[in-house]
Amino acid sequence: MTLIWALVVGLLVGLLAKLVLPGRQPVPLWLTILLGLVGALVGNALAGALGVRDTGGVDWIRHLLQVGVAAALISFTTAAGVGRRR
Repeated sequence: MTLIWALVVGLLVGLLAKLVLPGRQPVPLWLTILLGLVGALVGNALAGALGVRDTGGVDWIRHLLQVGVAAALISFTTAAGVGRRR
């Protein structure tokens, strides 16, 4: 069940990251999920380092960090040409 939740979180964070980026990103779905999952993990680590990982309500800062890291990863991947069809 943990693997399924990891895939769902990776998909949601990855799709939100693609949504906030301008233009179209030719990144395949599997890579979007992978980068979203990495973004979620790194965003959690950053939130923990900043002391905002767990708050009394919704952890908006943590979620923004997760999406921001995933967006940066997708931007770098797109700029590197990964996922483009030839």
